[in-house]
Amino acid sequence: MLLRVIDIETTGLKPPAEIIEFGRVDVAPDGDAWRIEQPMARLYRPLHGIPPETMAVHHITEADFDTNTPVCSDERLRLAVWGGTKPDVLVAHNSEFEQMFVTTSATDDLPWICTLKVALRIWPDAPGHSNQTLRYWRGLNLDADLAMPPHRAGPDACVTAHLLVELLKEASIEEMIAWTAEPKLLPKVPFGKHRNANWQEVPEDYLKWMARQTDMEVDAIWCAKRELQRRKDD
Repeated sequence: MLLRVIDIETTGLKPPAEIIEFGRVDVAPDGDAWRIEQPMARLYRPLHGIPPETMAVHHITEADFDTNTPVCSDERLRLAVWGGTKPDVLVAHNSEFEQMFVTTSATDDLPWICTLKVALRIWPDAPGHSNQTLRYWRGLNLDADLAMPPHRAGPDACVTAHLLVELLKEASIEEMIAWTAEPKLLPKVPFGKHRNANWQEVPEDYLKWMARQTDMEVDAIWCAKRELQRRKDD
């Protein structure tokens, strides 16, 4: 079972923004433990430039490319996903973002694990659920040459790989894939007059109101419906 952790840096938040960096780290069984391979990353030249507000996040600029830097074509993206040993599962932190760019044309039917969704279930009391917050909250002592700087594809994939190994101590691969297929299980109500309340503490009429909404955050609606069903089953 080979788990391939990927991370991308892009020129924007959603297509038609372009992938300008692809990073990956393989995680494989090693006896009773898991072995984390060295990160791999490469840059891709954008065809339409990089907005300054995006450069401010990952600090990739036009000066990082030259005429020999390839564009991230469909063929090159597929090679980045599949090159080397064939993976069994793809992993990313907040994989919904990666899946907007790394689509089924590149991944075929490979299942995904979202370490953000899994962490929300396994570690609901964490102070935050970004991969960097979880990294320090879990006390991961990582090689700075591999795990820094943040918001670069190789280092972020490295951090996510180590978080994945921590999560594998608490849940199976099958559970993680199933949770990834569902909306995020938010530990607390994210907004409104019951903001930061546990779902079990929210009045039923408020949960029913949330469940009827059509323009609210999908994850919040799902969590409200889930809590209503839990009370009905009890």
